Amino acid sequence: MQEERPNWDKVSAQMNSVRTRNLINDADIVVVRFGEKCRQWNAAFDAGYAAALGKSVITLHPPAISHMLKEVNAAASVVCMDAIQVVETLDYVITGNLPEPRDGKDFVPIADRLGKGNPNP
Repeated sequence: MQEERPNWDKVSAQMNSVRTRNLINDADIVVVRFGEKCRQWNAAFDAGYAAALGKSVITLHPPAISHMLKEVNAAASVVCMDAIQVVETLDYVITGNLPEPRDGKDFVPIADRLGKGNPNP
């Protein structure tokens, strides 16, 4: 197959590029998912392209690869560790409903955690 279609990778990459660019251009918010097992240059490129267009970017990835994605995360509006956080973020954006704190009943507001001596409560 390789000999019959030597430019297949290039052709398919260009077709995917047209589709992805159109979808990103039409989007209000772009969610970019990364995994641990492979280097996802396409996803990083798409996140950068969306950020360059001024789109709101939400990245989704496990905490173990946060360091590798520090530049991508810096350009993102929101960084999520699981799909539930993405859904909660979109729910907040659309409805204004804040999600329940992940630590439930043990939640302590940051002003209380930092104490009264905090100059910016």
